[in-house]
Amino acid sequence: MDTIIEVDQPILVTGSGGFIGRSLVAALLRLGFTNVRCLVRPFGDVSELEKVGREFGRKLQIVRGNLLSRQDCDAITNGAAVIYHLAAGTGTKSFADAFANSVVTTRNLLDAAVGHGNLRRFVSVSSFAVYDVKSSITPGVLDETCPTEARPEQLGAYSFAKCKQDELVADYAQKHGVRYVLVRPGVVYGPGKKRIHGRIGLDTFGLFLHLGGNNPIPLSFVENCADAIALAGIKPGVDNEIFNVVDDDLPSSREFLQRYKREVENFRSVYLPPAISYFLCALWEKYSNWSNGQLPPVYNRKVWANSWKRTSYPNNKMKERLGWTQRVATADALTEYFTTWRKTLAHA
Repeated sequence: MDTIIEVDQPILVTGSGGFIGRSLVAALLRLGFTNVRCLVRPFGDVSELEKVGREFGRKLQIVRGNLLSRQDCDAITNGAAVIYHLAAGTGTKSFADAFANSVVTTRNLLDAAVGHGNLRRFVSVSSFAVYDVKSSITPGVLDETCPTEARPEQLGAYSFAKCKQDELVADYAQKHGVRYVLVRPGVVYGPGKKRIHGRIGLDTFGLFLHLGGNNPIPLSFVENCADAIALAGIKPGVDNEIFNVVDDDLPSSREFLQRYKREVENFRSVYLPPAISYFLCALWEKYSNWSNGQLPPVYNRKVWANSWKRTSYPNNKMKERLGWTQRVATADALTEYFTTWRKTLAHA
């Protein structure tokens, strides 16, 4: 396989101790790369990373650091030929925290890499959360041509920060000649991840509201996702490109929920048809505007479009340009996912 770097050149993975990060490190080792530098948080658990290294007979370079520290960024980027940037501000509802941990950290990392002059490619892991599905060029289709959200703050802190991060990376390409690839995974799942994603429905007041209906869910099993991200960093001829990452044979929301109930745990759920869920989101948005934001617009028409509007998710671009093939079949991935959760709940 043609690659832009040799197997012994330094590769940096930020967020390597995270859910996707560990699988990415494994994917790079599987491809034969021998000089993988793993950044973890100052007090992060590295036992799972060390286990990955032992599985491939490699001793990983595990470095502790904080991307908000320019000094740490300077140290970890020294000599790095490819940087996979997965670390981000997730799980926070604060715009300030999300911006600091997604945008400021990315700026610090890029400044340091540009200063060293060794960088061949910067892979920034983004998200479907940046897209403006309502304005899709092809109605009902979310692919790489779909525009990004002009007002991402309406989709929440995470979407806002990810949009700004993507803009920053493109800006560094223009001003400093940084060669990059943006990778935008859909719903990444696997053992240890949240059981039922919000695209399927919401668990509220002890009752699960099923909102997805027959819509396909843009799932990407964590190992398949990691394979695509790894290829995005090393494949020639894809500089400054965007790749969406979803698996083949996507189940519908209804199929996923029915199988979860059958194989993991059964619970009561109520299906809300699209017209009703759209009306409720529009009503929430209207009341939020009327109250001058006293009720935050957590659910609005943009959120509805991004989460519950019927949409298809092509993955042909990453197949054709990256040479990606799905290593773990969707049926097998779902079986592993549900089996893990069934065992986890049985021992809870």
